[in-house]
Parts: sequence; structure tokens; C-alpha cells
Amino acid sequence: MRFVVRFLVNAAAIWLCTLLVPGVTLPAEASTGEKLLELAVVALVFTLVNMVVRPIVKLLSLPLYILTLGLFSLVVNALMLMLTGWITQLTEWGLYVDGFWTAVLGGIIIAIASWLLHLFIPGEHR
Repeated sequence: MRFVVRFLVNAAAIWLCTLLVPGVTLPAEASTGEKLLELAVVALVFTLVNMVVRPIVKLLSLPLYILTLGLFSLVVNALMLMLTGWITQLTEWGLYVDGFWTAVLGGIIIAIASWLLHLFIPGEHR
């Protein structure tokens, strides 16, 4: 159930990010169903990247987290968004991220949106 909640929250956060950040886009398709399918594929990849790759990157970059007092998490968020964009670009449902600084802004938007959405979900909060 936690995976489904993460998936839905990430889908909503990525959708909001594509609306607010000009350099983060999904392919333009005509129908709403195709848009939802693209968003679902990107959110699935993003959720899997955050569940598998992110803990490894956080562990390996622990000295940088300590040195920057946690601000390195912005870089890790950007890298996870760029990795998601790179993986999904291999399919026809690709997320396009314009560059590193666009990914940093997108990562901030996704982090804030995810945090806000998790506040409204009943249940166990970390």
C-alpha cells in the first residue's frame, strides 16, 4: 500500500512540476488518456528510482550531506529527476528535463509538493 501511495503522490508532484517549471515537460499528446499514461509511466520510474537508487546515493554522499548541512539533498533530488528523465527518454513516454538547474528547481517543486500531499494522507507519518 505504501508503494501505491508513493506512486500517486509522485504522479501528482510530477504533474505539478511540469506545470510550473518550463524546462520539465512530458511529450505533448492529444488525448487525456495518453497524458495520464505518460504521467503514470514517469511516476512509476521516478518512484522506483527513489526507492532503489536514492538510498544508495544518499549513503555514498553522506559526507557531503554533513558538510553542506543537508543542502546536498537538492543536488540528489535533481539527479534523481534527471535519471528519471534519462530512463524514460528510452521509451516513447519520456520526461524531458532541460538541464541541471532546471532539475534542481523541479526537484524542489516535487519535494515540496510531495511533502504537502503527505501531510493530507491519513496514517503513519515519518
